[in-house]
Amino acid sequence: MRDPYDILGLGRQATVGEIKKAYRRLAKANHPDQNKDPKARDRFNEATQAYDLLSDAKKRAAFDRGEIDAEGKPKFQGFDGFGAGGPQTRRHPGASGAASFDFGGGRGFDASDIFADLFGGGGRTARGAQSQRGQDIEASLEVSLEDIARGNPVRVTLPSGRTLDIRIPRGAEDGKAIRLKGQGEPGPVSGDLLLTLHFAKNARFTREGRDLRLDVPVTLYEAVLGAEIEVTTLDGAVKLKVPPGAHHGRAMRLKGKGLPGPGTETGDLYVTLRITLPPEPGHDLETLMQQWRETRPYQLRR
Repeated sequence: MRDPYDILGLGRQATVGEIKKAYRRLAKANHPDQNKDPKARDRFNEATQAYDLLSDAKKRAAFDRGEIDAEGKPKFQGFDGFGAGGPQTRRHPGASGAASFDFGGGRGFDASDIFADLFGGGGRTARGAQSQRGQDIEASLEVSLEDIARGNPVRVTLPSGRTLDIRIPRGAEDGKAIRLKGQGEPGPVSGDLLLTLHFAKNARFTREGRDLRLDVPVTLYEAVLGAEIEVTTLDGAVKLKVPPGAHHGRAMRLKGKGLPGPGTETGDLYVTLRITLPPEPGHDLETLMQQWRETRPYQLRR
C-alpha cells in the first residue's frame, strides 16, 4: 500500500480535521454506490485504509516513527505482524463498498460518522444512507389559460421558500398533479415535486374540457350584411368571417384554437355571435322597425 499521506494528498503536519476532510472528499468521489468506475472501489478502499491509520493517534505516531508500515504491520525484525496473514478486511453486512477494517486487536474501524456526513444517514452504513431518499414536496399552482396555451414559463414558490420556473407540460389537466423529478427535498437521491395545477378563471373564455367558448358582440348591420371581424384567441387575434344573415347566438368554430392536449391534439374555440343594438338606436331605426312590423312580420315563439 502507498504512503497514506500521499493517498489522501496531505503533508505530514496535517491536522485531524484536514485528514477527515481529505478522506470525505475521496470517499464521496469514489464510493461504489456513487461512482460506477470499476477502479473506484479500489481507490475507495485505499483511502479508507489510509484514513483508518492516520485517524488513529497511536497508529499514526507509530507510522511516523517508522515502527509500522502503511498497512499497519510492524517493521520490527523477527515479528510477523498481527497474526498470520496480516490485517483482515471485513465488509459490514449490507454496506456496499463501505468496509470495516479490523487490524488484529479487534477494534474495528467504522467510517459511519463520515458516511453520515456524506449521505445524511445519521450513522448508518453507506448503502442505508443512500437509500434514504429526500422527501417529496407537494405544492399547488394556479396557471392562466394563456400560459397553458403558449407554454410560457411559470414561477412556483415552494413551501421552503425556494422559487422554481417551470413550463406547463402539454396536455396538463386541471386538478391533476405533475411530477417534477429531483425538485423535492435534497438527499442522496433528491425527492420529487408533486405540483397540482389549477386553471385560473378567465374573464373572456369559458372552458369546456379542451374546448373554449367566447361571446363576441356584432352589430346589427354586420349580422345582416356579413362582415370580417377580429376575434381574440389565447395566442393572438385572428380574422373571422360572419356570413350575411347570421343569427344571434350562432356558434362558429375556430379549429385548433382551444387548449393543447396530449400529443398533437388541440381543442377548438367556439365563437358565439351576440347581436347588439347601438347605444342610441335613433329615429331612423325605430321607423324601419315599425315598417317591418307592419309589412314583414315573422313569428319566433310559436
